Amino acid sequence: MLSPLSMHFLNNGLYGDFMKFLIATNNKKKLREIGAILENLGVEAVSLSEAGVECDAEETGTTFEENSFIKAEAAMKISGLPTIADDSGLEVDALHGEPGVYSARYGGDKCKDDTERYEYLLDNMKDIPKGERSARFVSVITCVFPDGKTISARGEIEGEILFAPKGVGGFGYDPVFYVESEGMTTAEMSQERKNQISHRAKSLEIMAKKLREVL
Repeated sequence: MLSPLSMHFLNNGLYGDFMKFLIATNNKKKLREIGAILENLGVEAVSLSEAGVECDAEETGTTFEENSFIKAEAAMKISGLPTIADDSGLEVDALHGEPGVYSARYGGDKCKDDTERYEYLLDNMKDIPKGERSARFVSVITCVFPDGKTISARGEIEGEILFAPKGVGGFGYDPVFYVESEGMTTAEMSQERKNQISHRAKSLEIMAKKLREVL
């Protein structure tokens, strides 16, 4: 069943032209970042709450691509609108890609916030020497259209995991993720600079190019 907002779009002829895209999040930062790109394409972005959509899809995938698609498809089926969702996290080579898709819930019930999660990560890496602590932030964005068409974009930023946190900005694993080319962690960067080089910035740039071809 379509939401009231989706029915409004349909009744006003907007749905067929894909003038409104649903962003499968209520995170204002994500909505602002994705919305800015869609605006340049003549498309308006609406959040789940703005569209009156309640969707909490279970992330059962084993890759960022799978989870991004699961979230986008679930919200699209409820709303009837073209829908964009992202999934992101940290991959550490010495830990065989962990925490990966479990980045936001790494450590399970033992870790209740970002600080406890990156401390848990550092503890797991305490015996891994400098030079073997390579890692990357990954962001995958997927757009699912009602006709079944799917577009996906992946962005990455390479770095290494420090032995102790540095910086107070950002969130998640930013205080322990050091980017050599910048000479600092992503928690020490200005928000403006982080937005220019981040994994999400890269995936959004790729998504924008692909959407231009479609729209």
